[in-house]
Amino acid sequence: MAAFASRAQLQDGLDAATAALSNASLYSHPVLHNAPPPRLQKPTGMAARRARPNFSLRDIDNFILPDGPAAAGLGAGRPTLLQEPPRRPPPAGNFGSPFSNFSKIVDPSGALNFTGKAILHAAGVNFSNGASFSINMDQLQLDEELGKGNYGTVKKVLHKPTNVAMAMKEIRLELEDAKLNAIIMELDVLHRAVAPEIVEFYGAFFIESCVYYCMEYMDAGSLDKLQAAGVPEDVLARIAACMVRGLKFLKDDLNIIHRDVKPTNVLVNRKGDVKLCDFGISGELDKSLAKTNIGCQSYMAPERIKGESQNNLGTYTVSSDVWSLGLSMIEIGLGKYPYPPETYSNVFAQLTAIVHGDPPDLPEEKYSETAREWVASCLRKDPERRATYKELLAHPFLAQDKTSNVDMASWVATALEWKAAAAADALKALPPVPQSV
Repeated sequence: MAAFASRAQLQDGLDAATAALSNASLYSHPVLHNAPPPRLQKPTGMAARRARPNFSLRDIDNFILPDGPAAAGLGAGRPTLLQEPPRRPPPAGNFGSPFSNFSKIVDPSGALNFTGKAILHAAGVNFSNGASFSINMDQLQLDEELGKGNYGTVKKVLHKPTNVAMAMKEIRLELEDAKLNAIIMELDVLHRAVAPEIVEFYGAFFIESCVYYCMEYMDAGSLDKLQAAGVPEDVLARIAACMVRGLKFLKDDLNIIHRDVKPTNVLVNRKGDVKLCDFGISGELDKSLAKTNIGCQSYMAPERIKGESQNNLGTYTVSSDVWSLGLSMIEIGLGKYPYPPETYSNVFAQLTAIVHGDPPDLPEEKYSETAREWVASCLRKDPERRATYKELLAHPFLAQDKTSNVDMASWVATALEWKAAAAADALKALPPVPQSV
C-alpha cells in the first residue's frame, strides 16, 4: 500500500506540473506539450539581421565550408530544408528509464517542444520565427571543463566539421517551472542577441534529460579571474564601454534587463574582446534572499535587496543593472569584491551595509577624478538619480575611450601570465602529500 501511495503522489505531482505548464503565459512560464511543430516562417526582426551566406540553402546542406562556424550554418539562424526535425523511434515503454518521468512534457520521439517559441531535438533547434541552428553531439569532441554551478556545467568542445572551439553549457531538465522558463528564455535571448558585445550563439540541442547550448569560446575566461593582476584606467574604460554598449543593446533592441551583471558574467578572449554572457536567467533563480549564504558576493542594488526582503520583486528596473555595473567596475579596479563577506558577522550585516552604508569608490591614488565620477554616477542610492546608459556613454570617461588606442591583447596576455603564476604559487603552498609505504 505504501508503494501504491508513493506512486499516486508521484503521478499527482506530474499532473500538477503539466497543468501549471499548460496554463502558463509566454513570459511567466514556458508551455510544453505534444503539439505539432510550428510552421517555419521567413525570419523577421532581429533574426533578419543575421548575416546571410552568399549561396543557396541547398548548397549549405550539401557541404560544409572549412572557414568557421558561420560557413557551416552555425550562428547564422538559417531556415532548415528539413520539413520537421529528425525523429527517433518512440521508446518501448515508460518503465525502466528515469526519462519516463518527463513523458508528459517531452515528445515521445525525444523532442522538447516549447509551444510558440522553439523545438529542441537531437539534431539542433528550430525557432518559431524561422531561425534554425543545426548541431548535434556527434559533431563535438569534448575537452576540459570550464565551469560548474547551479545552472549546470560548461565544457570546452571542438566542433569537428569546422575545427572551431566552442563553450557548451549542459543543463539537466527538471520538472520545475522556473528551470523550464529559464531554458526557453535564455535560448530566446541568445539566438536574437547579435552584437559585438554579446557572446555568439552557435546552436542548441536536446538529448533525453539534458539541454545543450553551444556558444562562442572566450579563451581568456571571465574577468573575475583576471582582475587581480591590476587594471589600468584605459583598460577599465574599454571594459566599461563594452559592458555599457552590450547592456544598452539588450535593453533597447530586445527589451531585456540583464539582472546578473558581475565580473563573472563578463568574458574576455586573447584578442582583447569583451563580451557579456548569462543574460539574467540563472541569476534570477539563484539570487533571491532565501538562497543567500554567508560568503556570497551580492551585486543586487539597494532597492532590490529591500524589495526582496519585503517580498516585492517588482522593484527591479534597468537602474538596478546600472548599480551592478558600477559595483563591478569597483571590483575590477580594486581586484576584489568591495563588500568582503569575511568583514561582516553574517550575510544580513553585509546586505545592510549595501543598503544603508556609503557606496564604495575607486581608489583615488590609482584612478582619475573622471573615472571615479563615472562610477559614482552608477552607485547613487536613489535609482531615479542613477545615470542612464546614454549618459554613461556620453560621459568623458567613456567618450575619450572612442579615440583611445588601448592594447587590450597585451593586457590580457599579462593578466593570464599573472593568473598562471598565482596558480603555481598556490600549488607550492599546499602541504606535501604523504608518501605511502
